[in-house]
Formats: sequence, C-alpha cells, structure tokens
Amino acid sequence: MNQNFFFGWNKFPKLLQNETKEIIKKSIQFNFENENENENEKQIKQISSSSFATIFLFKNGKAIKYLKESKQNARKIQIENIRKVTVGFYRNEAILTIEGNVFAKGENIDQKNLYQFINISSLIEDPNDRIIQDIVFGSETIYLLTSNQNAYGFGSNQYGQIGCDTEVWGKKREKPILMMKNVSKIFSGSFINSVFLLNSNQELFGCGYNYFGQLGLGRTPQPITGEITKIQNIPKGKIIDIKCGHAYSIMLIENENQNENPKRKIYSCGNCHYNGLGKNEDTREFTEIKSSLFENDDDILDFSVGRAHTLILTSKGKLIGFGDNQFGQLGTRDTKEHSIPVKGKIPKLLLTDNIDISNYHLSCGYENSFLYYSSPSFSNLEEDLIKLFRRKEFCDISFKTKNGEIIKAHKLILKYRLNQNQNQNQIEKLQEIISKKSIKESNQIFEMIYSNRIINPKLYSEIKEIINLNEKIEETMKRIYLNENEKDFIIERKEKQYKFPKLILIMRSELYRGMFLSVKDDTSNKVTDYSELSEESFQIFEYWIYSNQIKN
Repeated sequence: MNQNFFFGWNKFPKLLQNETKEIIKKSIQFNFENENENENEKQIKQISSSSFATIFLFKNGKAIKYLKESKQNARKIQIENIRKVTVGFYRNEAILTIEGNVFAKGENIDQKNLYQFINISSLIEDPNDRIIQDIVFGSETIYLLTSNQNAYGFGSNQYGQIGCDTEVWGKKREKPILMMKNVSKIFSGSFINSVFLLNSNQELFGCGYNYFGQLGLGRTPQPITGEITKIQNIPKGKIIDIKCGHAYSIMLIENENQNENPKRKIYSCGNCHYNGLGKNEDTREFTEIKSSLFENDDDILDFSVGRAHTLILTSKGKLIGFGDNQFGQLGTRDTKEHSIPVKGKIPKLLLTDNIDISNYHLSCGYENSFLYYSSPSFSNLEEDLIKLFRRKEFCDISFKTKNGEIIKAHKLILKYRLNQNQNQNQIEKLQEIISKKSIKESNQIFEMIYSNRIINPKLYSEIKEIINLNEKIEETMKRIYLNENEKDFIIERKEKQYKFPKLILIMRSELYRGMFLSVKDDTSNKVTDYSELSEESFQIFEYWIYSNQIKN
C-alpha cells in the first residue's frame, strides 16, 4: 500500500484524524476516507498548501480541499479534468484544466465574489492565446504560461511583480497583462512578490520585490525591480526548477557535462535571517548550498520550499532540510531552527528494498510538510508529443492545405487519436477538412489532435466528430507501448530480443534520434548488443524509456 506522510503544524484535523497534537515532530501517515469512490482514485498527483488551505489533486483529475482548523470534512472542488492546482497566500486558489482553462478565486482575484471561480484565461485579449499550459501563484499574483509560450500576470502589481509600471499601487490588474514572450517556464512562490521567467535559450529574467536580494541580480538590492531584468552570472547547467520562500529563492541546476552522469546541485540567494537560505550569510547571487550530506554518488530527486523552510529528497532516500522548524516541519523530530542543511528522519518503511523512492515527492506549506507517493504518469509525454509534432522530419503521412502547402503528421498517433471504427475513412475526412484550411489552421488542428486541448474552439467543432474524445494522451501512449505490432525496433541482449516503438526512442534519446535520421534507407531494425548491461541496469533503461522516470 502506498504511504503518505505529514509533519509540522497540524492545522487540518479532518485530514489527520484522531491526531490531537498541534505540533507533529515525527512524521505520521495520513489516508483519505470517503472523498473518493475507490482506491485507484485516491492516488495523489499533486499537493498545494498555504496558510489557510491544502488542496489534493488526484490522478483521476478531481481535487479536494481541507480548510485551516475546519471541523468539516474535505470539500470537493466542483471542477473536473484538473491538470494542476495551486493556492496563494491571500485565500487565493487557481485550477488549471486539461483543456487549458484557468479558474481562480480569492481576495486578490475578485473581492466581490471571494468564493466564486472565474475563468481568468478567457480574459486574455488575444483569443488565440487563451490555452494555458501552466499556472504559478505568487503571494498576490497569478502567472499564466500559454501554449504559445507567452507569460501573463494577473492580480497585484504593488511590487512590480507583473513587470510593468506601478502606477496602480496596491491594486490588482483587472485582466491578464502580457509580460514576456518566448517563455518556457515561470517560477515564483505563494509567500513572495517576485517572479522568475526562463526563456527557451535558458536565459533567466526576473522582476518584483527584491528588498532581500531574492532575485539574484548580484548588485545592491533595489527594494523593487519593476522592469523585467535579465539575471546575470547564474550557475552553469540546465535550470530544472526554482522555488521561492518569504525572502529567498532556491534553484535546482543539472550539469550538462556529456562525460559525466547528470548531477543536480542546489543554489540559493536572498536573506539568511529566516534561515531558509541554507547558509549563514546573505547572498545577492545564486551560490551553491554546500554540505557533506550531498554525497557524490547521491542525487536530488525532489525539493520543496515553504514560507521559511526547505526540504530536499535524495536518490539514496535522505531527507535534507534547513530553515524555520518551530513546528517540526523539517522532519528532524525537534523544533530547533537550522540555518544549514541537516538530515531529517525519513520513515523507515520507505527505505526497504521493494520501495521505489523516486516515486515520492515533497510539498511544503506555510508551517508544515508533506511527503507523498505519486506513481509514474504517462501524462508527462504531453510535452514530448507537442515537441515531436513540431519536428516534421519524424512524420510519415502528408496532407495538403487549401493553398497547396504540404503538412505532415504522424500516422501512428493518428491511428489512436482518431475514431478507430473506420480509421481510414477518418483520415480521409481529416484530409478533406485540411484541404479547406490555411497552414496555420492546419497546424492548430493537428496540435489539438495530439494534445487533446481545445486551442481553437471553431476548428475544434469541425474535427470533434472524428476524434476519439475518450482517448487521453496517456492512454494513447500506453496502447502504443503495449501493442506488440507497433514495436518496430529490436534491441538484443544476451540472445534475448526486446522490442521498442521507434517513436518512443526518438522522443527519449538523442542517440536514437540521430541514428534514425542518419540512415536514408532504414532496413536495419536492431542494435546489438546490450549484453554489457546488467539485468538491473537494463530494467532501469526500459523503465526510463517508457516513463521518463529513473526507477532506482
């Protein structure tokens, strides 16, 4: 049975049933009762926690909410097909659906209707930019990343955290404001009025409240950085994530040295007064957090940041933390604050041989922490599919637009994304639709087919009859994985043969991508020989190819 754990300030009596302690220094297990119909629907996908509420998102796309000190049972959120949930500091909540809509409510969203969700994605002026890919809450602002890689800010701009003028001091913006184009990721935190924007070239920008130097700009901190500013001298490597506390920011970097296995390191900047910095002195640039606890043969699996505490989970099953600990939220079984990294007490049952620690994740709230199980999901293939959609050299079926342009698609994906009763007829119907559309509209049609997101409602109305509406992306990919007839590439190992879909290998590996592209007449369908890999290593390789997760 999968285990979920809590430690810190117990504000949620209905979640931690029969637990009367206010401070929980030793992690305790929690379970859900009566919120879902069966055990499979209780699998956690994500947890978002703030000072007033904690929201649990489940794998079935439904979510429940526990309110601070409420004696009532969890409330069901009356929105389905949820992709991500997030809560802010001022009783703000936001829901991102699979279709790309964002519903939000709270004090800094609409003060007249505090308890009513509004669709803020529909308020974006450009109707072609209303499909949202990601949402991130700041303390008083919500940030939207669209499918066109545009970043918008909505809410307070009191500290310049939307990156425009601060004339409307202390008031919220009534509609989402375009902040920056060509954005791949947005980073902020529920307890901070600052934001980071990462573009596709791995260039990092920031704006907002910078009194403590938490933007990492490197110079004498200005209280407010109202213009989006490029951040210089960031550590070398790929930025995986940035999470922000009250007066500091934590960055996770992965090295890109091809001669070494990928290694993740953690960096911080800001003010050390709140002890969440992992160091004993302030720093205005991102500098590495060093400790003997970060061993060379260990790596960082996950990390999370609360108001003033940080937790890190490593591949060896270590729980490392620093910062505020007055409620035991670091899992050290004491209430002493720790300005530098210390080792927490991870539940012993998670360290047994049959437990895959990589499937566990951290979520830090205001003064509490969660360590929870979330099984590998095929839905992380969505991003890969869209990237593959844009790589026309991997496509194997052609369609002609009304202006005679040729647009290519993936026959294998279409096979499973279109209604399968009469698959060939559906492809012909699709060709008929494409023949009357421009190249831009045709690209939008195929992106909707691949991603199952309604990018253009008018176009969607024309193709919805031929799409298998019940076929989610993860189900499509599972069917490709499990269908022996679709496995067209063989890897041999010790006289055994293992079949893989070329499509998956192309998405997962630069090696195979280059191999398939370099062979003009591909008559070979196998690579020999993987015998040098141990059985365990090959299982790790196979698991990674399909799930994009490291099993061990």
